Amino acid sequence: MNKLVIIINGNGGVGKDTLCEFAQGKYRVRNVSAITPIKEIARQNGWNGEKDAKSRKFLADLKQVFVEYNDLPLQYLQEQYQSFQEGTEEIMFAQIREGEEIDKFKRTVETPCVTLLVSRQQEDHPCWGNASDDNVGDYIYDYHYQNDKSLEEAEGDFLEFLEMIFEKETGIR
Repeated sequence: MNKLVIIINGNGGVGKDTLCEFAQGKYRVRNVSAITPIKEIARQNGWNGEKDAKSRKFLADLKQVFVEYNDLPLQYLQEQYQSFQEGTEEIMFAQIREGEEIDKFKRTVETPCVTLLVSRQQEDHPCWGNASDDNVGDYIYDYHYQNDKSLEEAEGDFLEFLEMIFEKETGIR
Protein backbone atom coordinates (compact mmCIF):
# COMPACT_ATOMS: atom_id res chain seq x y z
CA MET A 1 0.00 0.00 0.00
CA ASN A 2 1.32 3.43 -0.89
CA LYS A 3 1.46 5.95 1.89
CA LEU A 4 2.23 9.64 2.03
CA VAL A 5 3.16 11.88 4.96
CA ILE A 6 2.17 15.51 4.57
CA ILE A 7 3.63 17.93 7.07
CA ILE A 8 0.97 20.62 7.09
CA ASN A 9 1.44 24.10 8.48
CA GLY A 10 -0.22 27.48 8.41
CA ASN A 11 -1.26 30.29 10.69
CA GLY A 12 -4.08 29.75 13.15
CA GLY A 13 -7.50 29.89 11.54
CA VAL A 14 -6.50 29.06 7.95
CA GLY A 15 -8.44 25.78 7.94
CA LYS A 16 -5.81 23.06 8.31
CA ASP A 17 -8.05 20.73 10.30
CA THR A 18 -10.99 21.34 7.97
CA LEU A 19 -8.83 20.43 4.96
CA CYS A 20 -7.67 17.27 6.73
CA GLU A 21 -11.33 16.39 7.34
CA PHE A 22 -12.05 16.93 3.63
CA ALA A 23 -9.24 14.50 2.82
CA GLN A 24 -11.08 11.81 4.81
CA GLY A 25 -13.76 11.89 2.12
CA LYS A 26 -11.35 10.30 -0.34
CA TYR A 27 -8.45 8.80 1.63
CA ARG A 28 -7.89 6.94 4.88
CA VAL A 29 -6.28 9.69 6.97
CA ARG A 30 -4.39 10.08 10.23
CA ASN A 31 -4.20 13.71 11.41
CA VAL A 32 -1.75 14.40 14.25
CA SER A 33 -0.09 17.44 15.75
CA ALA A 34 3.27 17.85 17.44
CA ILE A 35 1.60 20.01 20.08
CA THR A 36 -0.82 17.28 21.26
CA PRO A 37 1.29 15.90 24.14
CA ILE A 38 2.11 19.47 25.20
CA LYS A 39 -1.59 20.38 25.29
CA GLU A 40 -2.26 17.36 27.49
CA ILE A 41 0.40 18.51 29.97
CA ALA A 42 -0.91 22.08 29.83
CA ARG A 43 -4.50 20.92 30.52
CA GLN A 44 -3.33 19.01 33.58
CA ASN A 45 -1.88 22.28 34.85
CA GLY A 46 -4.67 24.78 34.30
CA TRP A 47 -4.81 25.55 30.57
CA ASN A 48 -8.45 25.40 29.43
CA GLY A 49 -7.99 25.21 25.66
CA GLU A 50 -7.85 28.92 24.95
CA LYS A 51 -6.31 29.98 21.64
CA ASP A 52 -5.46 33.56 22.53
CA ALA A 53 -1.98 35.07 22.21
CA LYS A 54 -1.07 34.37 25.85
CA SER A 55 -2.06 30.69 25.55
CA ARG A 56 -0.31 30.26 22.21
CA LYS A 57 2.90 31.66 23.70
CA PHE A 58 2.54 29.42 26.75
CA LEU A 59 2.14 26.32 24.57
CA ALA A 60 5.01 27.33 22.26
CA ASP A 61 7.31 27.97 25.22
CA LEU A 62 6.31 24.72 26.92
CA LYS A 63 6.86 22.82 23.70
CA GLN A 64 10.34 24.30 23.37
CA VAL A 65 11.17 23.21 26.93
CA PHE A 66 10.19 19.64 26.07
CA VAL A 67 12.05 19.75 22.75
CA GLU A 68 15.20 20.67 24.64
CA TYR A 69 14.60 18.25 27.52
CA ASN A 70 13.56 15.01 25.81
CA ASP A 71 12.19 15.79 22.34
CA LEU A 72 8.67 14.81 23.47
CA PRO A 73 6.93 16.27 20.38
CA LEU A 74 9.21 14.28 18.05
CA GLN A 75 8.77 11.12 20.11
CA TYR A 76 4.99 11.52 19.85
CA LEU A 77 5.14 12.06 16.08
CA GLN A 78 7.40 9.03 15.65
CA GLU A 79 4.94 6.86 17.61
CA GLN A 80 2.10 8.13 15.44
CA TYR A 81 4.14 7.52 12.30
CA GLN A 82 4.90 3.94 13.38
CA SER A 83 1.17 3.29 13.92
CA PHE A 84 0.48 4.88 10.54
CA GLN A 85 3.03 2.57 8.91
CA GLU A 86 1.42 -0.49 10.50
CA GLY A 87 -2.15 0.61 9.79
CA THR A 88 -4.33 1.04 6.74
CA GLU A 89 -4.24 4.84 6.45
CA GLU A 90 -2.94 6.25 3.19
CA ILE A 91 -2.14 9.80 4.29
CA MET A 92 -0.71 11.05 7.55
CA PHE A 93 -1.02 14.78 8.15
CA ALA A 94 1.54 15.94 10.71
CA GLN A 95 0.96 19.46 11.98
CA ILE A 96 4.29 21.00 12.96
CA ARG A 97 4.97 24.73 13.33
CA GLU A 98 8.72 25.19 13.59
CA GLY A 99 11.03 24.75 10.60
CA GLU A 100 13.74 22.93 12.55
CA GLU A 101 11.13 20.54 13.96
CA ILE A 102 9.73 19.93 10.46
CA ASP A 103 13.21 19.01 9.24
CA LYS A 104 13.86 16.80 12.26
CA PHE A 105 10.67 14.80 11.69
CA LYS A 106 11.26 14.58 7.92
CA ARG A 107 14.60 12.89 8.57
CA THR A 108 12.82 10.08 10.47
CA VAL A 109 10.21 9.35 7.79
CA GLU A 110 10.88 6.53 5.33
CA THR A 111 7.76 6.90 3.17
CA PRO A 112 7.30 9.78 0.73
CA CYS A 113 7.03 12.97 2.79
CA VAL A 114 6.19 16.50 1.66
CA THR A 115 5.53 19.84 3.30
CA LEU A 116 2.39 21.89 2.71
CA LEU A 117 1.70 25.48 3.70
CA VAL A 118 -1.95 26.47 3.95
CA SER A 119 -2.70 30.17 3.83
CA ARG A 120 -5.69 32.41 3.56
CA GLN A 121 -5.90 35.97 2.37
CA GLN A 122 -6.62 37.94 5.52
CA GLU A 123 -6.83 41.66 5.97
CA ASP A 124 -5.37 41.42 9.46
CA HIS A 125 -2.45 39.01 9.88
CA PRO A 126 -2.18 38.42 13.62
CA CYS A 127 1.12 38.56 15.41
CA TRP A 128 0.91 35.99 18.19
CA GLY A 129 4.08 37.00 20.02
CA ASN A 130 5.87 33.66 19.72
CA ALA A 131 8.29 32.34 17.11
CA SER A 132 6.34 29.12 16.53
CA ASP A 133 3.26 30.94 15.20
CA ASP A 134 4.90 34.08 13.86
CA ASN A 135 7.53 32.34 11.70
CA VAL A 136 5.28 29.84 9.89
CA GLY A 137 5.92 31.54 6.54
CA ASP A 138 9.71 31.49 6.86
CA TYR A 139 10.07 27.83 5.84
CA ILE A 140 10.40 26.70 2.20
CA TYR A 141 7.49 24.31 1.58
CA ASP A 142 7.06 21.77 -1.20
CA TYR A 143 3.44 22.80 -1.81
CA HIS A 144 1.20 25.75 -1.01
CA TYR A 145 -2.59 25.72 -0.84
CA GLN A 146 -4.43 29.05 -0.84
CA ASN A 147 -7.58 28.36 1.18
CA ASP A 148 -9.78 31.29 0.14
CA LYS A 149 -12.79 29.49 -1.30
CA SER A 150 -16.15 28.89 0.36
CA LEU A 151 -16.43 25.62 2.28
CA GLU A 152 -18.47 24.08 -0.52
CA GLU A 153 -15.93 25.03 -3.20
CA ALA A 154 -12.88 24.33 -1.04
CA GLU A 155 -13.68 20.66 -0.48
CA GLY A 156 -13.59 19.67 -4.15
CA ASP A 157 -10.71 22.02 -4.89
CA PHE A 158 -8.58 20.68 -2.06
CA LEU A 159 -9.35 17.04 -2.90
CA GLU A 160 -8.24 17.68 -6.49
CA PHE A 161 -5.07 19.39 -5.21
CA LEU A 162 -4.42 16.52 -2.78
CA GLU A 163 -4.96 13.90 -5.50
CA MET A 164 -2.33 15.67 -7.63
CA ILE A 165 0.16 15.56 -4.74
CA PHE A 166 -0.62 11.93 -3.89
CA GLU A 167 -0.19 10.80 -7.50
CA LYS A 168 2.99 12.79 -8.00
CA GLU A 169 4.64 11.68 -4.76
CA THR A 170 3.56 8.03 -4.69
CA GLY A 171 3.23 7.30 -8.40
CA ILE A 172 -0.32 5.98 -7.87
CA ARG A 173 -3.15 7.17 -10.09
